[in-house]
Amino acid sequence: MGKGVKVAVIGGVFAVMVGGAGYGAYNLVSALNGDGGTSGVSAEKRSGPPGKDEVEETTSKFFAAWQKGTVATAASYTNNDAAADRLLSAFADDAHITDVKITPGPAKGTTVPYTVKAKVAYDGKSKPLSYKSELKVVRGVTTGRALVDWQPSVVHPELKKDDTLVTEQSANPPIEAVGRDGSVLTKEKYPSLGPVLDALREKYGEKAGGTPGIELVVRHEGNGAPDTPLLTLAKGKPGKLTTTISPSAQAAAEKAVKRFDESSVVAVKPTTGEVLAVANNRTDGFNAAFQGQAAPGSTMKIMTAAMLIDNGVTSMNGPAPCPSDAVWQGQTFKNLEGMKPDESATLAGSFMRSCNTAFIKLIDEKPLTDASLTEEAEKRFGLGQDNWKTGVASFDGRVPTVSGPDRAAGAIGQGQVQMSPLNMASVTATAITGTFRQPYLVSPELDDRELARAEGLKASTAAQLKQMMRLTATQGTAQEAMRGLGGDVGAKTGSAEVDGNAKSNSWFTGFRGDVAAAAMTEEGGHGGDAAGPIVAAVLRTGG
Repeated sequence: MGKGVKVAVIGGVFAVMVGGAGYGAYNLVSALNGDGGTSGVSAEKRSGPPGKDEVEETTSKFFAAWQKGTVATAASYTNNDAAADRLLSAFADDAHITDVKITPGPAKGTTVPYTVKAKVAYDGKSKPLSYKSELKVVRGVTTGRALVDWQPSVVHPELKKDDTLVTEQSANPPIEAVGRDGSVLTKEKYPSLGPVLDALREKYGEKAGGTPGIELVVRHEGNGAPDTPLLTLAKGKPGKLTTTISPSAQAAAEKAVKRFDESSVVAVKPTTGEVLAVANNRTDGFNAAFQGQAAPGSTMKIMTAAMLIDNGVTSMNGPAPCPSDAVWQGQTFKNLEGMKPDESATLAGSFMRSCNTAFIKLIDEKPLTDASLTEEAEKRFGLGQDNWKTGVASFDGRVPTVSGPDRAAGAIGQGQVQMSPLNMASVTATAITGTFRQPYLVSPELDDRELARAEGLKASTAAQLKQMMRLTATQGTAQEAMRGLGGDVGAKTGSAEVDGNAKSNSWFTGFRGDVAAAAMTEEGGHGGDAAGPIVAAVLRTGG
């Protein structure tokens, strides 16, 4: 977007210095106390939730002032008059929204829904604007007044913390993003692609050959995310941008993530690195599929097994005993409840059952060091070097060199190890082909960017990893999730405890033919319970 006046809501509070420091300080204290402005203070302080009459009176006065554009008056009916003044001013001055008419619906207790109808006019262009939102009326802490509980969403439902509204000529021309089959990709058809398409537009709008238009957008001041268009006043000419997305895989991914809240999935083509699908079902709109940073749980055992094989510690059919517990430098690690110990287990057997203790026991063997897993991740799997260039923002994984208990925890995908679903889909692709091919969403030929490189795996290591994943999908912990999938299939399950979360994160990564996919959900349970069905649904479509 061009450079206009920018207004942001920071933590819901602004200290507005107008007419000297004293006034600004008073307003800030007033807002923090939940008192709103000073107009209409009741002589009799009330307590308890606002009654029906109070809710109606407060919202009526607030809406009337908002409609008239008397911003200071409208803000005085909120419990944060400074922040309300700023955003309501931006509504008129920066977003150029006029002729406002607000129609409230029936109140539900202290919550009032309403419809806003208005006009956006800029540079000789205008269009009608209509949307629905709601607000809540609360009791002021010190005055006892009934006040609008100020949130950015009061002004528009798409506004969150640190957001504002702006209307101007866009800096980035629109794009017509198309999939690998040439069909158009839209956020209406593929809702979770919205942030991805916005990011592609920001980066490739000019390169794709389009011309800018005039738009009303949500500007995300706090997190640096691309602007979110709300209304187009004058259409620009879109440039065509070809992506690697498979519409069939994307449709399956969109549907699959809807099954679980806070879930993400990525599918890639192992023989090329092309991203076939990326979907998220999150309340915050964050592209966690590409940018998430979370402990991957036992899906990490793919890389740990590769490290053990590459360093000659053991092999697929070599020993990897599975005791009931394992102690590493004073910390005791255990297996999932109910897993029977097996002192005669092979690496394939312990991998297939996802035995934690087998991997903990083996990481103390020579020639392994604190840096061995880090080296395997970087040199063989292309992770952790902050050099992936996918076409949009992405996280490259983190496998730090650590000592103490975190070294053991890292071997089973806990501790300081961090991954995204994109990273784990790539790990599976590298494991089954032996070659690291950096995932990408837009061809590097478009902007001559250089993709990341890595040595990849020895052919014998890749063959063993692929066979162990096959066994896991057909006889091990991934069997139920992968049931019914024909062809050459393999998988690995995982679950990871996250500090502060009541539920563990569920992880799953797998392949079918020339498609590899990985998913993470905060729904909890073992990997096969939640993330597993998501991955299986995407693999079922092929690519």
